[in-house]
Amino acid sequence: MPRSISFFLLVVSFGILFAGCTPPEPDKSLEDFTFTEQDLQRVAEIAGSGAIDLTQPSSTEVLSVAENSGSSVLTETVAVTKNPEKQAFYDSLRMAVQDQGENLYKVNNPFLNVRVSMDVSSELVRRLGQGEVLTVIDIPNAGWAKVKLGDKKEGYVAFRYIAKLVTEAKLPEEKKKFEGQYFVDFQFLNIRKDPSSQAEKVGELPGQAILKPISMSGEWARVTHDGKEGYVSSQYLKPFLPAFLVRQDDYAVSILQYQADDSASIAALGKHIAALKSAGKKVVTLKTLYDTVLAQETRDARISPDMVILTVVGVSAKNVRAVSDALDAAGVGATIFLRTEDIGLSGITEKMILNLLANGNDLQSSGHTGDDLRSMTDAQVMLELGQSKKLIEDISKREVTAFAYPSGGVNDRIMKLASEYGYLFGLTQTPDRKFTRAQFLRLPSLYVTSGMTADDIVKLAQ
Repeated sequence: MPRSISFFLLVVSFGILFAGCTPPEPDKSLEDFTFTEQDLQRVAEIAGSGAIDLTQPSSTEVLSVAENSGSSVLTETVAVTKNPEKQAFYDSLRMAVQDQGENLYKVNNPFLNVRVSMDVSSELVRRLGQGEVLTVIDIPNAGWAKVKLGDKKEGYVAFRYIAKLVTEAKLPEEKKKFEGQYFVDFQFLNIRKDPSSQAEKVGELPGQAILKPISMSGEWARVTHDGKEGYVSSQYLKPFLPAFLVRQDDYAVSILQYQADDSASIAALGKHIAALKSAGKKVVTLKTLYDTVLAQETRDARISPDMVILTVVGVSAKNVRAVSDALDAAGVGATIFLRTEDIGLSGITEKMILNLLANGNDLQSSGHTGDDLRSMTDAQVMLELGQSKKLIEDISKREVTAFAYPSGGVNDRIMKLASEYGYLFGLTQTPDRKFTRAQFLRLPSLYVTSGMTADDIVKLAQ
């Protein structure tokens, strides 16, 4: 049993105990009982060291939101946390290749040692993990690259364990830069005066040396070395080309946004989905985009333009069953954005959430209250972002990566705070099907309204 539930039961037990020690009041409910500090201390003592200290936060940051008249913003003190590493990683995912500088490479191995010289036994500068970014300053040979790290430190890494970041449009241009280059695929390679193994030796190329032959004919390549021309055996030369990580910066995919409280559009969802499938569309959740973006950090991956991302926004206790039934009847999953103030025994229960997940849905956040974040203070916004994320993650045991801005309202301040609390995506109501990485925190979506026919939806998603 979770510690928080255990503690709650202890508190309730003491309420019943205290109630039994005084004359009964017929109309008094359990919720009417209050506890003194001494009562709570006694509960904590019985609960032992595992009990929650109600006077201390359970995490490193506590936000206290004062009552805001006329609004339903949170009014309690709640402990929420940030994840700087997750924020930095997602910030890098949202940055386009051209915005990150020239000669940008990523580690394509589980780890990579950065050393002070081109020697595996030299001093270790740092160990990098897969996906970390570095800038290549120089490529002295095919085995090593001189690099600069984010903190400006420099060192050498094994060249085969890094891949150059490039967009699909720039890939031909980048490959052309290495056209005609070869490297010595042997411990050393003799340079001879004439194209014959019996000819005079005039020099020697070390293993992994990079060169661009003047010409190649049959078994011999004509090269220059130390200002002199000569010939080397072409069987020991291999084309030199770095590994490329083709990163998609521009996306064209339709994101349909249904409003959970629009009963007419939810009721028509089944017909809409059937029409989309008949038109050759594949209906997926926002997690498909998330998985694709992560896959693009290690390999060439694409999200098909024939895919349609299905989202349902503003799901609350009043409409969750209707949404769930409509999706089940249509035989599809959707990204469902929950309003977490409705999560509880009398609203969206834990069982409902687990059923939604079991039926292939992706659960994300639309805040706690569903109020427009732009009118809130920073503290109120962070509480809406942080608490809703934590609550859904605690129940679903899955990471919450997307936030649907209530009424589609967002500005630079809200996006900055969403980034700080570890969101990769933010959903707006901007009508478009094209977006870039820089727009991940303000994704456009195609708003589905009441009265739209199945044909209208197909046209919308074209």
